[in-house]
Amino acid sequence: MIRDIILTQKRELEQKLLQKYVKRAAPIPDNNTGLIHVIIGPRRAGKSFFGMHQLSKDKDLGFANFDDERLVKVQNFDEILEAILAVYSNPQTLLLDEIQNLPNWEIIANRLQRQGYQLIITGSNSNLLSSELATHLTGRHLPIRIFPFSFSEYVNAIDKEMTQPELKESFNDFLINGGYPEPLINSIDYVQYLQVLFDSTLFKDIVKRYNIRQPGALEDLANYIISNICSEFSLNSLSSHTQISSVHTVKKYLSYLEEAFIFFTLPRFSFKVREQQQSNRKVYCYDNGFHQAKAFNFSNNWGTLLENLIASELIKQSWIKNFKLFYWKSREGEEVDFVIQEGNEITKLIQVCWDLDRAKTREREIRALLKASQLNKNASLLVLTQDEETVEKVSWYGIEGEIRFIPAWKWLLENTF
Repeated sequence: MIRDIILTQKRELEQKLLQKYVKRAAPIPDNNTGLIHVIIGPRRAGKSFFGMHQLSKDKDLGFANFDDERLVKVQNFDEILEAILAVYSNPQTLLLDEIQNLPNWEIIANRLQRQGYQLIITGSNSNLLSSELATHLTGRHLPIRIFPFSFSEYVNAIDKEMTQPELKESFNDFLINGGYPEPLINSIDYVQYLQVLFDSTLFKDIVKRYNIRQPGALEDLANYIISNICSEFSLNSLSSHTQISSVHTVKKYLSYLEEAFIFFTLPRFSFKVREQQQSNRKVYCYDNGFHQAKAFNFSNNWGTLLENLIASELIKQSWIKNFKLFYWKSREGEEVDFVIQEGNEITKLIQVCWDLDRAKTREREIRALLKASQLNKNASLLVLTQDEETVEKVSWYGIEGEIRFIPAWKWLLENTF
């Protein structure tokens, strides 16, 4: 039976590998290190395809997907390994997909590495593949994060040379639909696909894994947050707007939603650590498509979609470039969307505004940037917009600065900040 499962998975894999593949812009570690390559990220973001196409290229590869409950129930992993070796003719590289579903996976991974296998493992739970890896695989693994397409990857997937108006149109589609690869590559309806994926992630990665007794309360919290991305929150406010009366339970469920790569939160910047910890946070979604598919909204809020997109890009870049990301808010209520701290210095302040045509809106955004620039007068000031591109010297009550305005689509393609 186990051999039949592995063989069926192989046939399904061979069909999928015939599909178009878009090269991902993730850092590629040295394949000859002998370390375990650990690919983490959301479900359906392309982790296993990345492992096959970019990590194990030109190598004999054995594959097993542990999203199959029949494999998870097998008590002796050696029976699974024997089936993989038979079906794939004794490969030296193994790709074990969604390994977090396998009991004692870390012990098995260690043993396979000691036996000389080149090991690639994927998982859809950030906490599992951080805290447990730190404990069990210290010094023997290389983590790689794979997420839905960035805008540059999205453009590459369309695979045609585009005029500037066509790029802008594609960017608007990307803002709404997000970057999950499969709907774009295979022309699947985004909304239906993402509704199913969102609900499946809640059930498989949270309800089932953590044995949630009231899945309706978790779903209620997730639906409330997805409808209110880019908003400040406290645990008390989340409790008051959902079916969850316990603040402790809200905190626990929110951590599960973050571990499953649905949401992430940003702290409010302060030089005082205690003040940071006690302040409200802002919540974002890793992919805009989930907001379109699940939020209780009847029209597109372009400003919200743009802010969420930039937040998701910045949080991914923060892991690669090793900086901290915050938002800033003055006592008077002015707000800067993103504060980048490198080492002990604030180096960049980024404001996101879809439409700057109204004088009051423009003045508000500039004033907030100038006030926040007092955190570090050498910090660069940037406003990401729908289509404005200029550099402007501005002042406000004796505070002076130079602000760069750039269309968000162009900034994302240039990847400069």
